Amino acid sequence: MAASPAYMLRGLGHEMAFMKEGAPTLAPFAHIKFCMASPQQCAAEDGPRTVEMTREARETISAINRSVNSSIAPRLDPPGQEVWKTDTAEGSCHDYAVTKREKLLAAGYSAKAVRLAVARTGSGEGHAVVVIRTNDGDMVLDNRTNAIRRWDHTDLHWIEIESSDDPHMWNAV
Repeated sequence: MAASPAYMLRGLGHEMAFMKEGAPTLAPFAHIKFCMASPQQCAAEDGPRTVEMTREARETISAINRSVNSSIAPRLDPPGQEVWKTDTAEGSCHDYAVTKREKLLAAGYSAKAVRLAVARTGSGEGHAVVVIRTNDGDMVLDNRTNAIRRWDHTDLHWIEIESSDDPHMWNAV
């Protein structure tokens, strides 16, 4: 018996909920420097690869996203002087991302599920965000909005993401 069209669409929607990772690629150079300066931020850890998106998890993740978005004043790094920092008073998108990742890990979420990613915005700017893998799909925490959106419901054109097995390794998207 053939699958019904509704069933096929549900399956496609679920499949699209998760990023397709490609071949290994080079990590952003600033991320390599970040890991050298803060090795604890880049340690490979055990833990679940997926967060169960319960009401409590959604509230915690949303609160961290909003808190970091409001606590860092936006400031671009001078060209060629990109430095990734956590818990800074002002910074660029990558500073928001590494701070959110640090706070999500401190809240008990697994480094295998909470990863940094690099993309281009709709206007072509390079942009760093946090992607958290949940049972609802790969969700994006972006400093440009307090809304948490599924990766394919953003204006981002994905380039690469941290490996869930080793934060030093990155994969093309």
